[in-house]
Amino acid sequence: MIDAMSHSCIYVLNHDSAKAFYTEKLGFQVRADELMGDRFRWLTVGPAEQPDLEIILMEPGPPQHDPETEKQLRELIAKGAIGPGALSTGDCRKAYEVLSARGVTFLQEPAERPYGIEAVFRDDSGNWFSLTERRAFDPNKEWCFEPNPS
Repeated sequence: MIDAMSHSCIYVLNHDSAKAFYTEKLGFQVRADELMGDRFRWLTVGPAEQPDLEIILMEPGPPQHDPETEKQLRELIAKGAIGPGALSTGDCRKAYEVLSARGVTFLQEPAERPYGIEAVFRDDSGNWFSLTERRAFDPNKEWCFEPNPS
């Protein structure tokens, strides 16, 4: 059966600038950077603390995408319409200060949420991420949303 997720994909507008953003600003490590054939670059990064995860930085284009799909994907990425997800931190406020000093653009400063402290930032391509310091789960406090009544 399935043991774990090993790779996840984030579409970026430019491999070189994304590589610099994820390594120099976020502090991720390059896991792979290989040219496969003459048109396909396999570029993966990941947090040092999570060596078993590779985030594929995928630039739209051949051979996976025809020209129209590539154009549509690039427009959606630049608009921030494709939000990749959440990144975890033990101290959201400190991470916000460090990342801001490195030039990361934040859309929302750290704020208390029912699930913890969250800030939201964009990468250099336009993708947005939740940077979350999660609260420890308390079974005596219900913070989940109620199901929609039918």
